[in-house]
Amino acid sequence: MRQKWLYWNNASRKWLWLIVIIGLVASIPVIRDRVQTESSANKVELVFNYRGLLDISAYQAHPQDFIDQQMTRLKDAGVTTMAVFESTLDELKKTRRLMVYSGQDLANMTKEVIPSNANYTYVLFTSEENAQTYTPIIEQTFAERQIPVQPWEYEGRSGLILQTPPENANMQPMQPDPVAVKMLRDKGFHILPRISDTVPYNQQSMERLLAFFEENGVTRILFDGDAVKGYNDNAEMKSLDQFAQLLNKHHIGLAAIENLKKPQAGFQTLAYKIDYNVTRLYSLSDSDANLKEDTIADRFVLATKDRNIRMIYMNASPSRNTAKAEITDPIENLIKSLGEPGHAVERMAKHGFELGQAEAFTVKDSSIQRYAKLIALIGAIALITLMVSYFAPVFTIAVFLLGLVGSAGLFLLKPTLLEQGIALLAAIAAPTIAMVLAVRTVNATQLRQPDAPAGRRLAQTLVLYVRTSIISFVAVPFVIALLNSITYSLVINQFRGVSLLHFAPIGLVAIYIVFYRGSGSISVKQVKDMLRMPINILMVILALVAAAVGYYYLSRTGNAGSVTPFEMFLRTTLEDTFGVRPRFKEFVLGHPLFIVGVFAALKYRKVIFALIIATMGQLSMVDTFAHIHTPAVLSLIRGVMGLGLGLIFGIIAVGVWQVAEGCWKKWSPLLKS
Repeated sequence: MRQKWLYWNNASRKWLWLIVIIGLVASIPVIRDRVQTESSANKVELVFNYRGLLDISAYQAHPQDFIDQQMTRLKDAGVTTMAVFESTLDELKKTRRLMVYSGQDLANMTKEVIPSNANYTYVLFTSEENAQTYTPIIEQTFAERQIPVQPWEYEGRSGLILQTPPENANMQPMQPDPVAVKMLRDKGFHILPRISDTVPYNQQSMERLLAFFEENGVTRILFDGDAVKGYNDNAEMKSLDQFAQLLNKHHIGLAAIENLKKPQAGFQTLAYKIDYNVTRLYSLSDSDANLKEDTIADRFVLATKDRNIRMIYMNASPSRNTAKAEITDPIENLIKSLGEPGHAVERMAKHGFELGQAEAFTVKDSSIQRYAKLIALIGAIALITLMVSYFAPVFTIAVFLLGLVGSAGLFLLKPTLLEQGIALLAAIAAPTIAMVLAVRTVNATQLRQPDAPAGRRLAQTLVLYVRTSIISFVAVPFVIALLNSITYSLVINQFRGVSLLHFAPIGLVAIYIVFYRGSGSISVKQVKDMLRMPINILMVILALVAAAVGYYYLSRTGNAGSVTPFEMFLRTTLEDTFGVRPRFKEFVLGHPLFIVGVFAALKYRKVIFALIIATMGQLSMVDTFAHIHTPAVLSLIRGVMGLGLGLIFGIIAVGVWQVAEGCWKKWSPLLKS
């Protein structure tokens, strides 16, 4: 009975492969929709922080002349937009709109005794025009905070008394400076408002503010702080619903900052309520604005081309330069990065981007996509089952049926967990299956032709290299189909478990080579012998080395991975030469090691262990597509280029192996003697 059950499980593999193929075909329309979505927005918006410009101007002899001059230069360099924050009394003071005094200041000016029980703030406008513009804004803002305001005059100038200490008054956010907004608009800049959630939500106030934004051509806002507007009051007021209605009414979308340590609270909810009218934004920090022009330009180009980012946000701040004994700023550096010698704007244009107001992607969602995703899901489950069948064939049918039933349950309870889980397991399964089949082929060929000539072994190696890569790529359509959602492209949802993808195939291939190679199955005796094996110092050293290598390998994965200066130079060279940078661990390590490892293992059986590390190249190809914010076409080009360069380096490595083998045969007898 057991043998019959095992026979049916092994025989089910061909049906599972058929289901996988059907799933691959079904994923084609989903892939087409994603490619069309990713090509639907090609305008890049260059944004400069206007508050930073004000801070820098405060250290100039003629602040207003400096601001006018720098804005002209930034405009000529390609900057299209100025980011304006909610104004404060302190900011209006810097722009010479008004002056702010404490009770002590007032006592000094009037030569009177400071009031004993009145710690107020005294605002004096620098002109009657400023008084008419800002008085209603200040009165309205402080009235909403329940802070009394009364008119005041000093030496014929209009002013206000705010019945709160200056420290508190200076913290109160008001609407962006309308005079600054008009001035920026007159100079041809678009406006990107930055608003915070530091004060209680007020629907009437937000209605007036968004109407003001719409009148001034605002199409997108960027939140300042850890939360979106209305988040803190949402539990009591449903303020996110109210704010979303206003955003939709005034046709205003959002900007999502890339790589925040923690997503802004409420952003995902708000993005959903405005139908994902969202554009991703890369923010260059104050410190990074002082990097080399080429480095900054590379960041801008890679952000737009490789990460579907359509807004570039430049910060700048003054700094003390003791070597020059002056206050310096990075504006000149940023302008050079956009123009000469960085040529960021020119390089982005070569990749099909144009400067303008960033637009949200137009999501292509064909009517067949829902059914195609379902079939792709079943195909992915079949692929995962095939992986299990090479390690525990007796459970093949049971795993497939359990996968179908479990997926149906997860679809009803947590569909996001379902799509991410199956996509991750499929991404692990394909390179694992590909390498397991490669190990089997090498073993069978080596036993059949142990002394094959080098030319034949090289031909067999190259055929196996192509076959293995094709099988690894089988996971890609399933990953794309299951995770085809604008939420992943905008990184509002993130594909979890990618670190597991970097280790699981390597571990599974290692297990297969150690326990399954030759027999195709594992016995209890093998496990017992392994557990009873005495541990020596060499094993401990090798384990520590493996742990260190594994830690370094994991630290290199993801967006936060660090690179060496040489690798950075090579990356830039490849980017400039080919326009796309293939992955280092593919064309330098994984693929060449696979080629030379298979070539040598066809003659020397124990060299097969090299394929454990070579698995890195296969899983890396799939991992490239797990970065959903990278365009699918670019990921494909990157993978194919990695295979091509890996082939070249692999053939070179085979040549080196042949020379080393010949030298060893010639000189080893003399060494022994």
